[in-house]
Amino acid sequence: MDLSGKHIVLGLTGGIACYKAAELCRALIKQGATVQVVMTDAASQFITPVTMQALSNRPVYDSQWDARERNNMPHINLSREADAILIAPCSADFMAKLLHGRADDLLSLMCLARPIESVPLLIAPAMNREMWAHPATQRNLAQLQADGATLLGVGSGFQACGETGDGRMLEPQELLEDVIAFFQPKVLAGQQVLVTAGPTFEAIDPVRGITNLSSGKMGFAIARAAREAGADVTLIAGPVALPTPRGVQRVDVKSAQNMHLACVEYARAATIFVATAAVADWRPAQASDQKIKKDGSGNAPVLGFVENVDILSEIAHSPRATSGALFCVGFAAESHDLLAHATAKRARKGVPLLVGNIGPATFGQDDNALLLVDAQGAQELPRNSKLALARQLVAEIAKRQRATH
Repeated sequence: MDLSGKHIVLGLTGGIACYKAAELCRALIKQGATVQVVMTDAASQFITPVTMQALSNRPVYDSQWDARERNNMPHINLSREADAILIAPCSADFMAKLLHGRADDLLSLMCLARPIESVPLLIAPAMNREMWAHPATQRNLAQLQADGATLLGVGSGFQACGETGDGRMLEPQELLEDVIAFFQPKVLAGQQVLVTAGPTFEAIDPVRGITNLSSGKMGFAIARAAREAGADVTLIAGPVALPTPRGVQRVDVKSAQNMHLACVEYARAATIFVATAAVADWRPAQASDQKIKKDGSGNAPVLGFVENVDILSEIAHSPRATSGALFCVGFAAESHDLLAHATAKRARKGVPLLVGNIGPATFGQDDNALLLVDAQGAQELPRNSKLALARQLVAEIAKRQRATH
C-alpha cells in the first residue's frame, strides 16, 4: 500500500465533481492512507457529509464552530495532524479564497493555518471551461503555485454543463497516482530519463512476424517510478497493450529498427538511458509484401536473417555516454546462469549497470526479482511487485549516477 501511514485531509468545495471525491476517498484508503474529510457548505449541496463519513469511516468536519474539539479549534488541530491537505474538487471561488488568505469557513481557515513547511497543499481544480480559462483564474493559479501549492492538473472533455473543454477534475485514479507520486523521494529531479520497454516485432509478411513474450510491465513500471522521482521521462514502447504512466511521454514503435531510430533521437537530450526492452537480435533479411501461402508441397519457406543493431551497446559507446553525460543501464532476461550471463553482458555492452532477471518465469507477471551487476559485484533486489522494484532500481540508478559526477 503506497500511502501506508499517511494522513490526508481531503477538502471538498462546491462542484458537481464532488461525486468523484467519494471514489477518491475510497482509493486513498485502499492504498493505506487515513482520510479526514472537511467540507464547505457549498460541497454539501452536491454530496452529503453522511456519505463521506461512511466512506472515510471518520466524522466529517464542516464548521469552524465544531464543539467536538475540546479547544474549539478544528482548523488548528486538523491541519497539524495532516501529512497533506488535498482540495478535490477545488472550485474557482475557493482558489480565489486561498490566494487572498480569506478564512471564512473551516476549510479555508485550515489551509491558512497549516504549517507551510510541513503540510503541503495539493489542489485539484474543477470548473467550467470558461471559468478555467479566465485570466483571473489563471493569475490566481500562478500565484498559488508561487506560494507553494501543488497543482494536480485538470482534465479535458465533456462537462456537466454540456460544454466540452479543459477544467474537469481529474479522475480518481489519476489523482491517486499523482498523490502517490507526490510522496515519492525526488531523487531524479531535473533528470531526462529515456526508457525502452516491451518486445519488438520483426515482420515476415504483412500478417506474420517474429517477436517474444516480453509484456513491457517492468519497463512501464520503471518509467512511472522515474517520473515519480521527479524526472522528465520518455518511454519508447514496443507493441504492448499497457496504459501510459501519467506524466510520461510515450513513443510507440514496432520493429527493432524503429526502436533504434527513436532511441538515437531521444538519447541526445537524455541524462539516463534504461534499456528494458527485449529487442529482437535478428530480423528476416527480406519481408514479403504479401502473405506467404502454403503451396501444398509440405515444404516450409526458408528465411534468411540479418542481425539488428545493438541499441544499448551503440548508445553506451557514444560520446555522451563515454563522457559521463549519459548514464546507461541495461537489462538481461536469462533462462539460466543469471549472474554469469549478466556479468558477461555488462562487459560486452560497456554499461556501468546491468540488471538481470530470469526472463521466461516473469514475462507477463506483476512481480519479479532483480540482480544488479556493476563493477563492484552483484546486489539482489528480492521478489516484489514490479513497481516496488522499479522504485528501488530508480534509487540505485540515482545513487550510481551521482557517484559518476
